[in-house]
Amino acid sequence: MRIRRSLLTGLFLFSALLAATAEAEQVTVRSCNRDVTFDNVPERAVANDVNLIEMMLALKLQDRMVGYTGVSGWKTLDERLRDGVKELPELSPKYPTKEVLLNADADFYFAGWNYGMKVGGEVTPDTLAPFGIKVYELTESCIFVMEKNKPTMDDMYVDILNLGKIFHVTDRAAALVAEYRRRVGEIEAKVGHADRPVRAFVYDSGEEKPFTSGRYGIPTALIEAAGGVNIMDDVEKSWAEVPWEPVIDKNPEVIVIVDYGEVTAAQKIAFLKNNPAFKNIDAVKNDRFVVLPYVEATPGPRNIDAIAALAKAFHSEAM
Repeated sequence: MRIRRSLLTGLFLFSALLAATAEAEQVTVRSCNRDVTFDNVPERAVANDVNLIEMMLALKLQDRMVGYTGVSGWKTLDERLRDGVKELPELSPKYPTKEVLLNADADFYFAGWNYGMKVGGEVTPDTLAPFGIKVYELTESCIFVMEKNKPTMDDMYVDILNLGKIFHVTDRAAALVAEYRRRVGEIEAKVGHADRPVRAFVYDSGEEKPFTSGRYGIPTALIEAAGGVNIMDDVEKSWAEVPWEPVIDKNPEVIVIVDYGEVTAAQKIAFLKNNPAFKNIDAVKNDRFVVLPYVEATPGPRNIDAIAALAKAFHSEAM
């Protein structure tokens, strides 16, 4: 009887230990309008686009990744990123298909709407769920599937913190976010005494019509943190094509050039300076352009560098 009681007690304690361990490992995070529960730490993760990949690298999660997608096809790779992913394969130059992720035996996909997924497309959280692939969505991109406020830097911070929870590196994530907040706070303190915000326009691409960042794109948050205002804040989209007329009418004092792709930043600036239609724009007249690499102009760790560069361009006297 004593042996049986000891055995039952041992089994009970072992079961309790397993249950406690399972509960400790299980985490739930909010991803856009979904709650996503992870019973285990992902072992074969895939991230799409340079900015999302850099979030993974900032958290030192390369050993949890099986590859990445969506870099070379958009010509956004730079040397800093190349060093971080040199041991990982690029599974697809642009958006991956479902087959690409299945062939890689992925168990986690970090992407966003228009950052590796399209609403109603082949690769979405719903289409990947039957195959056991959990998806975490970039917070900035949630505007495509739900109502949300315009972005602040907290959108990027929450992604870092949620990745920290998912991969059980919460201390590492918290330390990163604390440092980002400190650096941004220092910049905001310096530019906070400016008389007024500087009018800024984000020029991504396009000649007949410019492709720019509207109210819900992360550049709005970057510009505001640097002491400026996005003149396209009234465009109720994250990124969109707009006519040139409102750009001219709103007369930006600084033009932010997003540098990537076939057309160089220098070529974009030359187009703006050589077109007679833009000769009266303050930014063109005063040669006030600031160039941000794609990876700085999209949500990710290098947003902090972008804010510093913008603040220097907007308020050089304070910096």
